Amino acid sequence: MTTSRLDAALPAARDRSAASAADVPAARDGVAVSDVAASGVAAALPGSADLLRSVFRRHAAGVAVITAHGERPVGFTATSLTSVAAEPPMVSFGVGTGSSSWPVLEEAEHIGVHILGEHQQDLAATFARSGADRFAPPTRWRTGPEGVPLLEGVLAWLVCRVVTRVPAGDHRIVIAEAVSGDPAGAGRPLLYCQGRFNALRD
Repeated sequence: MTTSRLDAALPAARDRSAASAADVPAARDGVAVSDVAASGVAAALPGSADLLRSVFRRHAAGVAVITAHGERPVGFTATSLTSVAAEPPMVSFGVGTGSSSWPVLEEAEHIGVHILGEHQQDLAATFARSGADRFAPPTRWRTGPEGVPLLEGVLAWLVCRVVTRVPAGDHRIVIAEAVSGDPAGAGRPLLYCQGRFNALRD
């Protein structure tokens, strides 16, 4: 998604060790055996937006909603939320500059970060849907510290002070410092993988 379509919310890549030749199936994602290199790894595809989306569809990510308030409250579903540092406590996330939320986030001094539970698939879908009135019923929310819109029923939330916005292609990486929050919500986390919301399996 740009920020309103999850397929383009791209969390940071994890290092992966190379698979052994025995682990490589006869064909994978349309790559024939003849394309498998001597190393046992499928032939590389050129870098592209489609490649990046395809790779990250296989990357299970937690689901968050980012909110802010300007003349009106704004928010979007994000899978790019990352813990950056503990001292000071900082997080980051990506937001598309073409999203409806960006004009507010570009100026906001504080933002809300909400970790969604598996019972909140509908809420995640609402905040991912372009053109939706995301704060209308049945969304339950209140005004929290620093005037930030806080969603109710989430697993955890933070209010963060924006530290910087770093240009990154058609996105900005927002880095923000936590100033308050609550980690005590009940439930299990919502995940996003292969273009769908999923529950965590034991």
